[in-house]
Amino acid sequence: MGLISHIREEIKVIRERDPAIHSNLEVFLYPSFKVMIYYRIAHRMYEKKHYFLARWISQKGARKTGIEIHPGAKIGKGFFIDHGNGVIIGETTIIGDNVTLYQGVTLGGTGKEHGKRHPTVGNNVMISTGAKVLGSFTIGDNSKIGAGSVVLKEVPPNSTVVGVPGRVVKRGNISFPQEEMDQINLPDPVMEDLAVLQHENEELTNRLIDLERQVRTLLKQ
Repeated sequence: MGLISHIREEIKVIRERDPAIHSNLEVFLYPSFKVMIYYRIAHRMYEKKHYFLARWISQKGARKTGIEIHPGAKIGKGFFIDHGNGVIIGETTIIGDNVTLYQGVTLGGTGKEHGKRHPTVGNNVMISTGAKVLGSFTIGDNSKIGAGSVVLKEVPPNSTVVGVPGRVVKRGNISFPQEEMDQINLPDPVMEDLAVLQHENEELTNRLIDLERQVRTLLKQ
């Protein structure tokens, strides 16, 4: 795909997923649009082994947008970064089609190991504000990562992950995350556990009250 085709695709994706954009002209001011143009050029240089030039272009884009995408990363179609300041995408990251990232997301490694050391993100994935995905594993298709989550291991397809460390709290997502773009209404496993404990505590309290009544009745006899 040529640069003009990429520009048209970026405009289409941003208009579809950001209701704050009212015209194609506004898209040219959008950080996600700018950084993806820098990335596409830098990635071509990287593939041709012009590593210094690729990094120079990439860092120029990072300074202008606050979004750092390593030129070695592989990014599919329909990629979108909403309010992208602070987003970091590592060198060996692989991103599928129709993926959405929000501000502060990190797709990083866990150390100085060589080879594949960054995540592989499947198709139709949404990674919410401030989430950190660290390590060489796969986020399955149609999955959603909750805001502030720290994901350190593989996520099955059609899953919702929340928490630190992140854990799967829902399986079998029916709709693609991009269809609802909802970062808020996610399951809360901590509150669910607290609710279970509260219910069990109430049951134990009621049983103790019943036992006390039975003892008093026996003592009166």
